[in-house]
Amino acid sequence: MTAPTPIFHLALLRDWEQAQRAGSYTVSTLGRSLAEEGFIHASRADQWTGVRERFYAEVTEPMVLLQIDPARLDVPVVDELPEPGATETYPHIYGPLPVGAVVKAIPLGAPTTAHQAGPAAPEDEEARPWGAQESFSRAYFREMFVNVALLCVVVAVGLVGALAGHAVADDGGTGIGGLSGIVIGVVVAALLFRRRHRAADHPGS
Repeated sequence: MTAPTPIFHLALLRDWEQAQRAGSYTVSTLGRSLAEEGFIHASRADQWTGVRERFYAEVTEPMVLLQIDPARLDVPVVDELPEPGATETYPHIYGPLPVGAVVKAIPLGAPTTAHQAGPAAPEDEEARPWGAQESFSRAYFREMFVNVALLCVVVAVGLVGALAGHAVADDGGTGIGGLSGIVIGVVVAALLFRRRHRAADHPGS
């Protein structure tokens, strides 16, 4: 059975902390409660950034993006137009949001303004819009380039070893030097490979 597609809700950090203490979240949107609005506004993965830019651009206090599993909700979720004349529907949660239905609370960076390049992307890949994720082809070709470069290191060191061996001894020196160079090249390439991936795993170190 396919898991339901997650939905998202932008929340002030203080409201989410209060919900964790109370066991449920009852804020509809910025400045409006569930009791006042009748439902909790939510978004799909490709919608929440636009909602943030439109309604939360002036917010300076910490915010979180709540990733919600609809299967854990005990209240209806209805796709509806947010206002008369709108052409795009949004998921609306008709009841309190149980804390247990929130799979992740993703901290968000400072909100954007017209003078900033763009929003600080959340750490969670699922919450990012497709355009914010690195494409598979780009990542693939980057890794291929790195691997080819490491192979070139092995070949270059092997060639240097072969030339050095030939200079020392004509008979058999080239082969022995080349083999020794390849071994050294493989060791160097392996160290570079490990160092690169260690830096990727710990970018702040």
